[in-house]
Amino acid sequence: MTLTLKDVEHIADLARLSLTAEEKERFCEQLSAILEYAASLQQVDTSDVPPTATVLPLRNVMRDDEIQPSLPPEDVLANAPQAAEGCFRVQPILE
Repeated sequence: MTLTLKDVEHIADLARLSLTAEEKERFCEQLSAILEYAASLQQVDTSDVPPTATVLPLRNVMRDDEIQPSLPPEDVLANAPQAAEGCFRVQPILE
C-alpha cells in the first residue's frame, strides 16, 4: 500500500504534528514501506499455529518469602526529624 502526501498530511494532522515538505516526502516513503511489510506478513499461513500469549515458558520469578530480622526501632528513627513514643512524628494535615 502506497500512501499519498495527502494521507501523510492527514496522519500528521491527527497526531498534531507540523511537518516540512521534506519530512512529508520522507514519511510518505517510510510509512508506505512499513505498510507494505505488514501486508506481506498478512500473507503468511498461520492456520496451524495455535494462539498464544507468549512463546516463552511460564515461570514464577519471585523468590520465596523468608522471615528475616528487621531493624531495631532506634535505628529506624535515628535520622527522623521528629520522633515520639517509637513512631515518626509528622505535622497534622487535618484540623
